[in-house]
Amino acid sequence: MRLPLAILLLLPLAEIAAFVVVGRYVGVLTTLGLTVLATVVGLALLRIQGAGVLRRLQTESQSGTDPAREIVHGAMIVIAAFLLIIPGFLTDMVGILLFVPFLRDFAWSLIKPHVTVIREGRFSYRSSPQGPASPRSTIIDLDEDDYRHDPNRQSPWSVDDGRKD
Repeated sequence: MRLPLAILLLLPLAEIAAFVVVGRYVGVLTTLGLTVLATVVGLALLRIQGAGVLRRLQTESQSGTDPAREIVHGAMIVIAAFLLIIPGFLTDMVGILLFVPFLRDFAWSLIKPHVTVIREGRFSYRSSPQGPASPRSTIIDLDEDDYRHDPNRQSPWSVDDGRKD
């Protein structure tokens, strides 16, 4: 919990320092131009690569294959675009790295054992052989015929406070 807080507090200071260093070497106008250029590039890449990921996700869903990889790639592209849109050179570098496909594949290889995608309908996807990501998560899917509410029946989960309803 302390690491995200430290990053949240230190990142703006590091970005300001990066602006000062870059501004000293290339000038103020060039620094501002690079910041605006990174924002425009981030928006363009989000539109181009995001549309490609959506097409691949749709194709994989229609063919019945596991769409988990494309979902994670799409999420990384959105994060990369936002990092490019946010003013700052450090976030721009991380954003550019997330747009590189083999780095996204490397990140996917680290994330894959912890991801489970379940699609309701004809197909059920599980991207990890261990089942759901959390061993404590259990999904029970009941149809209307499987469930009956009987107010007179005592349940182990009901609280008996001595009152008669």
